[in-house]
Amino acid sequence: MTLFNLHRRAPAAMLAAALTASVLAGCATTSAPRSTAAVAPYQDNVDLGGGIAINYIRDGKRESATLSFTWHQTRTATDVTLISPTRQILAVISVTPGLATLKQSGKEPRSAPDLDSLTTQMLGWTLPVSGLREWLQGYATDAGGKRFVASPANDTVVTRDGWKVEYATWQDDAAAVPQPKRIDLARLGAGQVDDLTIRIAIRPGTE
Repeated sequence: MTLFNLHRRAPAAMLAAALTASVLAGCATTSAPRSTAAVAPYQDNVDLGGGIAINYIRDGKRESATLSFTWHQTRTATDVTLISPTRQILAVISVTPGLATLKQSGKEPRSAPDLDSLTTQMLGWTLPVSGLREWLQGYATDAGGKRFVASPANDTVVTRDGWKVEYATWQDDAAAVPQPKRIDLARLGAGQVDDLTIRIAIRPGTE
């Protein structure tokens, strides 16, 4: 089973604690050589889980949130569930071509053509799902429109849509086919870090 298989057997409380620690922890120092090998070929169908930490500005105040998430992706759709540290579902996001829908407990579902504006209105921060479809697998389109393929030795890119994507850690730096472990995102404005940063820890697959 690869990185992109969602492990469903761990107790929820233990898993949430482990994800939070993984997201908030800094990069571990390793003496292993950093592989020049690229990530695995891109997949249309992906299931994974992990933790996410967001820092953002809302109404002039800096705020933060730490969540866990599940991610299900097909060629034409993406479904994301955001889960609070107390294991409550914060939001369920569904994206298909031309339409994004966000559901929260006790509220009417909201839909819009643009997920960025929808998540900003309802959550206070932007979740770049269209970009993450590639970034979670180590791919991106850079600022010049060229295809970027990540490796431990080539781990940072500024994307065409204005995000800095850094592959901060890997499941194994020296692996023949490396897999991302932690991805740091920063939205850029005029070449500088804007008011939103996101840190994502990807849970490794297990048999």
